[in-house]
Amino acid sequence: MAASTTNPTVRATVRYLHTSPYKVRQVLTLVRGLPVGEAERMLQLSEKDAADDVLKVLRSAIANAEHNNALPADELFVSLAWADEGPTRKHGQPRARGRYFRIRKRTSHITIVLERFDVDELEVRRRREESTGRGAAVTQRRRAERVRRSRAAEAEATSTEAAEDEETVEDEDAPETWGAALEADEAITEEPVAEAETDAAAETAADADEAEDAPEAEATGDEPEAEKE
Repeated sequence: MAASTTNPTVRATVRYLHTSPYKVRQVLTLVRGLPVGEAERMLQLSEKDAADDVLKVLRSAIANAEHNNALPADELFVSLAWADEGPTRKHGQPRARGRYFRIRKRTSHITIVLERFDVDELEVRRRREESTGRGAAVTQRRRAERVRRSRAAEAEATSTEAAEDEETVEDEDAPETWGAALEADEAITEEPVAEAETDAAAETAADADEAEDAPEAEATGDEPEAEKE
């Protein structure tokens, strides 16, 4: 089978899978025509054993599209999916009365083809996803908003830590400032004391000089009296 379309396609194949094609086809019917995201969720919730193998093939196709063809996964859907029958290994089991039961171990080849949506379909899907608040564009905007808020919170925390560090440094320098202020106050206080002591000493010296001059004046006043007598 081949995809008859002009849109970019990518495929993934697994061969000789030890599962019956009948069981695999039941699972492929569930995801055929679905977008990649919905198909992946469908396979994850499926209770069939073949769903795990089909999920591996689907993820391989998604990886091929992203790395080899540069196609984003949200623009792809499961275009084709089929399972071909591989070689059958024949075994037997002895039974009662000489009978022999045939056991067939069947294998299968699984192929999944992913195709890119049309431009119009992509535009419709984007509008619908934006209106419902889902999709890659909305998710990217929400992530950008979360990153912006996170960076703003980190910047605020950094500025707060810097302010706290500056306050701590000021508190550490405060004792030295206080000591310098106290020394300045003491020096200012000592200057009036020294001036007062100087003034007191000058007054004491003046008093002493006056006391020395008084006896001389008394002696000088007695001599004329003696002469008058």
